[in-house]
Parts: sequence; C-alpha cells; structure tokens
Amino acid sequence: MANSIAAKLKAFERLLTIMDELREQCPWDRKQTFQSLRNLTIEETYELADELLKEDIQGIKEEIGDLMLHMVFYAKIADEKQGFDIADALNSVCDKLVNRHPHIYGDVEVKDEEDVKRNWEQLKMKEGKKSVLGGVPNSLPAMVKAYRMQEKTKQVGFEWENSEQVWEKVEEEMAEFKETVTLNMSKAKQEEEFGDVLFSLVNYARFNDIDPETALEKINQKFKRRFEYIEANAPKSLMDMTLAEMDALWNESKVLEA
Repeated sequence: MANSIAAKLKAFERLLTIMDELREQCPWDRKQTFQSLRNLTIEETYELADELLKEDIQGIKEEIGDLMLHMVFYAKIADEKQGFDIADALNSVCDKLVNRHPHIYGDVEVKDEEDVKRNWEQLKMKEGKKSVLGGVPNSLPAMVKAYRMQEKTKQVGFEWENSEQVWEKVEEEMAEFKETVTLNMSKAKQEEEFGDVLFSLVNYARFNDIDPETALEKINQKFKRRFEYIEANAPKSLMDMTLAEMDALWNESKVLEA
C-alpha cells in the first residue's frame, strides 16, 4: 500500500500516462465521447455502491480505480476540446473545499456537523446558486433525491421540530392514501397519495438517522437470498407449488440466516 504522498502522486501520474497512450493508440478509447461514457460511468457508480454496502475492501478498491479512470477519461476529452484539464478540475474542487470550510481555513467557529452543513449551504447561495435545491441532480433515484432535498431544506430551517410530528404526518398520509383506494379514486390520485406516503416515510427515516435507500437495498438483498433459497430447494417446479409450500421454505431460509 502506498502511504507517502510521493507514491500516491506517482500512481496518479501513471494513470494519466496510460490514459494518454490509450487515447492515442487504442481504437476503442479513441472513439469514446462524454455521451458514450456516461452510461458506463453510471454502471461503475452502482458497482461501487454494491461494494460499499458489502464493505468489501478489495471490491471497493477495484471500483474506486474504475471510477477514477472515468474521471481522468472525461478530463482528457475536455482537454482535447481545450475546455479544461485534470489539474483544472482538481484545483477547482480544492478551491471549493477551502472556501466552504471557513472553520478550517478561516476564522469561523462551529459547534458540530450541523453547523458545518448549514454554513456549506449558505456559502453555496453566496456563490450564486439560485435555489437551495439546485445542487440535487434531477437524475438521482427518487428515494435518494427525496432524502437529499429534505436534508438541504433542513439547513435553512424548513424542518419539523421532532420525529413525533413527522410520524403523525406519515399516519396522515397513509390514511389519505387508504381513502383513495377505498373510494376507488383515479390511479393518478392514488399514485400522488402513495408518493406522499413514501416521501413522509423517507423524512421519518432521516429523523431517526436511517438511510432509506440503504435500508431498502438491504431488504432487497435479503428477499433475493430467501427467494433463491426457495428456488434451490424446491422439490418441484415453483409453478406447481402452493404458497404455503413456498412459505415453508422461506421460513427455513430465515432460520438458516438467524
């Protein structure tokens, strides 16, 4: 493992050199554009997210390397377009970090991380951001986006006072959704009210320091493991099994995981 700054810089220089060589000599690498790489980068990001959830150190290392390659690739393309190079991108983020951490690089005092986040949002607005929500990407998964929007509006005081109030809102939204189903209202109205339920649940999770995206993904993985156990241990085709028979195997998988 490279512990010194010099060793880390040497490794980064090696990546930059390889990127230059590939862009010049490899037909596939020469062909790539911002748009052709975009979906690949999204895929790599989700692969890193999977490894982070598993806390697989070797997997995390590999996926960070893959993503770093993509960042260098985008900077190389931008350099060819005479837009910016990797040094410009790195200096830009360094300047941003210094400017947004006045409690480290200035004379501002903070009590805790909440002060840090509030200062961060206020500084972004001073930099010309038109909305507190302007930094939330439109393409984020809906649950992650809801969580991030709630976090950001919290920094300017748009927040419930306690989790009990948030749970009351959850119950209110659930009752409204149930009413749309009971009264057989339009699918559009049911969808809207169901969305309100999810949004309020995300808010309640946030109040209790639970990441709803991570929580749901862990349940997805648990469901996958248990259903695959049913498939692997089914004495006959699933189509020929009763729900009770499948449920018995499901309960077996639960016991094995305990």
